Amino acid sequence: MNGKELLATRFEEHRSHLRAVAYRMLGSLSEADDALQVAWLKAAGGDTDGVENLAGWLTTVVSRVCLDMLRSRESRREDSLDEHGAGLAMSLRTDPEEEALLADSVGLALLVVLDKLSPTERIAFVLHDLFAVSFADTAPIIDRSPETTQRIASRARGRVRGNSGAGSDDRIRQYRAVEVFLRAAQNGEFEALLAMLDPDATYRTDEAARLLGAGTDFDGGRVLAENFCGKAQVARAIMLDGEPGLVLAPHGTLMLVMTIRFAGDRIAGIDAIADEDRLSKMELMAP
Repeated sequence: MNGKELLATRFEEHRSHLRAVAYRMLGSLSEADDALQVAWLKAAGGDTDGVENLAGWLTTVVSRVCLDMLRSRESRREDSLDEHGAGLAMSLRTDPEEEALLADSVGLALLVVLDKLSPTERIAFVLHDLFAVSFADTAPIIDRSPETTQRIASRARGRVRGNSGAGSDDRIRQYRAVEVFLRAAQNGEFEALLAMLDPDATYRTDEAARLLGAGTDFDGGRVLAENFCGKAQVARAIMLDGEPGLVLAPHGTLMLVMTIRFAGDRIAGIDAIADEDRLSKMELMAP
């Protein structure tokens, strides 16, 4: 077996780990597979004779490819609606069920929050906090000193976990209520939905949300329960500006959020928001 064949064998041995790294960095299974293909071409053309830790070296190669992809994605943010469409079309190249299972295993809320980070924040956080890569090894990938890399990861950690009182008893109780409401909606449990809603509950949508098919405005807990019953299959609970809410983010790409207002222990209002400017200013946090 020659050197390239040996490298190919070792690459396949580490493929599962490398794919997991790329997926958490990119939030898309198809893009993660693209990153691995590019990384293999770079690795195959490199000199690995003096590499002692091949798994670490390959992780570095994949991370640098992902960083380039994230930066390219960042430069296209102004065309984000077209980008969302492209991302949905691209996802058809992978098994949708496989990607859904992978998103659930990682936590869709975490993927959505990671998408709000800058490329360097995302790389630093994913490598150190999710894969225990040292700051010394992460620093060269993002072209920073270890000390700066540590600060970048810390800043990212604060944005991911949140520091706005999301852990208070009231917010925890309300977040659990949102989870129960969502589960009842997805399972078609009408009476359970009705019990969660204030009789005078309202539902409001902005223009962008209506264009995405989020429906129109309506009033009354029963009407709201009827409209949500058996729906919201792709929605997930999340923290929005420190308050519990819902998010629709196919493959980790933020499309729409639903802010939720409470009256006591019941849901009094749901606002569907898809306006890009408003979404860009929201702090999304993984609970």
